[in-house]
Amino acid sequence: MWRKKIISMGLIAVMCVLAACGSTGGNKPGESADGSPPATAKSDKADKQVTITVWDKSPDDDVFKPIMDEIFADFDTSHPNIKVNHVASPPGTSVNEVFMTANAGGEGPDAFHNTSFPDIGDWVKAGVVQDLSSYWNDYADKDQYLPSAMEQATIDGKVYGVPADMYLMGLMYRKDLFREAGLDPNSPPKDWEEFAEVAQKLTNPDKKQYGYALLGMDWADWFFEYYVWQAGGDLTTKNEDGSITLDFTKEPTVTALQYWHDLKWKYKVVQSNVAQNFDDNKQDFFQKRAAMMLGASDWFGDFAANGVSLEDVGFSSLPAGPSGKAPSQMGGRYWIINPKSDKEKQDAAWEYIVYINSKEVRDKLNTFRLDNGIMPNLLSTRKDVNPLEFTSNVPQDLVANVQKAAEVTQLEYALKSRLSPYIVPAIQNVLLNEKADIAAELKEAEDKAQREVISPYNADIGK
Repeated sequence: MWRKKIISMGLIAVMCVLAACGSTGGNKPGESADGSPPATAKSDKADKQVTITVWDKSPDDDVFKPIMDEIFADFDTSHPNIKVNHVASPPGTSVNEVFMTANAGGEGPDAFHNTSFPDIGDWVKAGVVQDLSSYWNDYADKDQYLPSAMEQATIDGKVYGVPADMYLMGLMYRKDLFREAGLDPNSPPKDWEEFAEVAQKLTNPDKKQYGYALLGMDWADWFFEYYVWQAGGDLTTKNEDGSITLDFTKEPTVTALQYWHDLKWKYKVVQSNVAQNFDDNKQDFFQKRAAMMLGASDWFGDFAANGVSLEDVGFSSLPAGPSGKAPSQMGGRYWIINPKSDKEKQDAAWEYIVYINSKEVRDKLNTFRLDNGIMPNLLSTRKDVNPLEFTSNVPQDLVANVQKAAEVTQLEYALKSRLSPYIVPAIQNVLLNEKADIAAELKEAEDKAQREVISPYNADIGK
């Protein structure tokens, strides 16, 4: 993303609990295929307890904390020989950097569930992901996972990750603000032209209300790439031989950045501080200051936690651009195991991943959402988990629109985590400077990225 995407730590905390679910097939969590306790739970060394560290602690004010504490306690009971040290991810602006720094210093977690779909290949190459093939081959539930969820984690026939979650992005909007502006809350904008018109009607400086929360902070390419897709291109092309071609200066990218420039400078429909923190964007949406924003299919827990009724929230496919297309970004995250952990810790980490990914745990989380009016993520990585069974108290138009947005999806651009520091400054310069030369900004970004990232990468591929 996608999940994976660099995520603010506040968002990580929410998404971690939303995603912490997932597999032991039809067996109870902690049981093997024949119903007996797994080897690590029934070890010959019955008096020895293995301690593992997992970055999945819930913040005290998280709406999911009670159910997560219950799930953690159930694991402790069913796996007395495994002690899980649940900790929060260390602070930082980049999940990747925080993890890599901790891992390099020997302080990385034994199990980690925030490895994004686009990044896992790079992480495998960097040697920070354990090959899970021996565990996976004996995993009773391995056939329950969607092939699309396993695609990025399967490299050269080896399996390196277990899907923690999947999501897709769409347009979220405040139905109540649509009504106040005289707009039909059931007719969100369908293309760029209509989007700009609607955003202008939803912008009211007297009420400190603006039409669209634009993502211009240090991971602006997360949302910007969608606009490039809508214009008919992508930020990179992955060639048949595995090499990468940069598309920063191609017409679709230029067109997309021109549209973003216009949203800020011509239509004046975005927040005054376009580089504000992503959590501030979300708070603007919760507090009715922003009428529209992009959001994921697994973020609806945020609304309950912030006192927003789902009746006031709309979700739709992204507005189409000049290409007439508007694919939704599909992403997700994998559970991985630390290759630096000793074998006992790796075995214990696998048992924990199997438990937390079990159908029983996922159904328990979805039941909690149902009981508390929280919409579940409608994309499940498992074939035997049907989120639609847990949506009776959720507005059915939300359910239908998320499903519609899932009909056409696309993965994030290749080498995103490496290339983000090059394309983002160009985006920000255009958003912060009305007179910026869009083509020149993109050319400078592409030349630098080609020299420092792509040429070395392609040379390595060719070896």
